[in-house]
This record gives sequence, C-alpha cells and structure tokens, in this order.
Amino acid sequence: MSDKLLICTDLDRTLLPNGEAPESAAARAHFAALVQRPDVDVAYVTGRHQALVLAAIEEYRLPTPDYVLGDVGSTIYEIQSGEWRLWQEWQDEIAPCWAGYTHDRLAALFEDMELLTQQEPEKQNTFKLSYYVPETTDVDALLQDMQQRLQRNNIRASLIWSVDDLEHVGLLDLLPQNATKLHAVEFLMQRKGYAHDKTLFAGDSGNDLAVMASEVNSVLVANARADVRQQAREQAAQHGNTDHLYVARGDFLGMNGNYSAGIVEGLVHFMPWTRAWLAAD
Repeated sequence: MSDKLLICTDLDRTLLPNGEAPESAAARAHFAALVQRPDVDVAYVTGRHQALVLAAIEEYRLPTPDYVLGDVGSTIYEIQSGEWRLWQEWQDEIAPCWAGYTHDRLAALFEDMELLTQQEPEKQNTFKLSYYVPETTDVDALLQDMQQRLQRNNIRASLIWSVDDLEHVGLLDLLPQNATKLHAVEFLMQRKGYAHDKTLFAGDSGNDLAVMASEVNSVLVANARADVRQQAREQAAQHGNTDHLYVARGDFLGMNGNYSAGIVEGLVHFMPWTRAWLAAD
C-alpha cells in the first residue's frame, strides 16, 4: 500500500474556475501548496483530452499532475518528468465491453437520430463516442432508445449525460460500461496501492455522480448545480454511502467553497490532519 494521499479532481468548473460562480482569491494557491507536497499525488479526472488538459494547465497555472484520467475515464496517463505514458493495461481492461465494435461502426448505430450531433474529432477516441444534444431534450427517452440499440448488438456501454452551463448544450458520452470515472479511479487506486482513507475525489457535474455515490470519499464543490447536488445526495443514500459524500458549504478559511476552495474544504473534512498543512502554507 502507498502511504501517499491521492487527490483526484475533475477540471472544468471543479478545479478550473470557468463557471459563472466567483472564485475565492486564495483557493488555487492553497490547492497548489497541498498537491506539491511530496506525500501527496494528484490525478486530473476529466472529460478533456490530452491537448486540452495541457492547455488548462498552462492557462490556469495548475500543478503538473501525476496522472490524468482523461476523456471521461476512457484513457489513463501516468506523467513522469513531463512524459505522458498511456496505460495500455487500462485499454485492455475496458475493450471487451464494446464487443469488437470500432468507434465509427458504433456511431453508425445512431446515425438516424437527429438529436445527436457528433462532437469534434479531437473529443473522440477509440473508446469514447461523444455527442452534443439540445439541452431541452427528453433525456430519459433518448437514453432508453440508445441503450436498446446497444443491447441488441451485445454492446455493454455507459451513457453519461451532463450539461455545459455556459454553452447551454447537453453533452452525451458513450463509453465502455466499465470505462467510467469511478472504475478509472478505482483502477488507479488498486494498481498503485492508494488507501481509501487517503483518497479524495472532487467533482461538480453529472458525469461525476458515479464516484459521488460510491465508497470513494468525495466532495461536491459548492458551485455545482442544484439538481446535481440533489442527485448526488440521493444516489449516495441509495448506495448507503452518505458518509462518503461531502457537499462544500463555504466559510472554510474565509473561502466560498466554489472550485478549488471546495476541494480543500472537502479534503480537511475527510482528512482533518491536513488542516495543519494549510496552517504551514
């Protein structure tokens, strides 16, 4: 088992202050000081692909992570001395769910569905098929139709729905059933020996809910949408994991709980000894 603490965080509107809510001035500095400690590792768990992760690191002056669980969990990279190494063992883990289907062959199953618009090529990969969908879509009916088509072809897939609040558009990711953020985080924990009581996940949106409802200690940042807060609480309760979910409230170190302020607040909630690290910051 590793003695290190592992912080896994989503990027957009979780670590990155690119939503409508304000960011506390000291929040990112507190986060950076924490993750730069030698006894802390950090993983960015995001829907972004490699180029967009690198762009975010540069634009927001983020610490270089130890791992990137990218493309909504369909890729895992380990980063050492600036080199990104794709984990082939993760690709091998998730491949069987797609029953030999290629990305393009899978997309052909849905080409008659007018509500679906494929996202840009750089947002697709071997095990990620992503669409834009009108925000007002009847999501339940859409997902039911798509799932029926998948089942008829013996494809085991997860359909992950979220909303881009700034662009007011729905985002739909189709992944191998076990290529979720949750499975990717658990795979990383298992392979590298991170303990449950020293692991924290942070998120803000619908594609983070599987982790929020699990036994992984998780914080939902305060700027999350009201419907996501409700779903996170309900799903955590359904799975008996209420004690593993913390919803940031703000007023910690004078910060508002949004974005990285919420991550820091959640970390101290689950791992109270880290408060001393902040005092030494």
